Amino acid sequence: MARSFWFVAGAGAGVYAMSRARRLAEVATVEGVRDRLEAMRVGARIFRDEVAAGQAEKETELRQRLGLVPHGVPELTSSGPRRSQDDLLDQRTKRETPDGHQ
Repeated sequence: MARSFWFVAGAGAGVYAMSRARRLAEVATVEGVRDRLEAMRVGARIFRDEVAAGQAEKETELRQRLGLVPHGVPELTSSGPRRSQDDLLDQRTKRETPDGHQ
């Protein structure tokens, strides 16, 4: 019984080693390297698409939470030049003068 166990174990190890060696030999060929590079390219493309989809989903979620238009156009836009926060504060202070003059 012990001899048959060791015989089967050795035969299994031999088959496993032979199949691993065959795979390694296949990878080392030009076609094997080409297949690996193609698989990496496809994997990178899938990853890029998944990241872009996740980014778009998160951006939509944030725009909804902030109350912006979902398609990327903010509700509060101005066609004129952008004003700084200090300019807006100066304008507000000028309007609130007690003598009523601007």
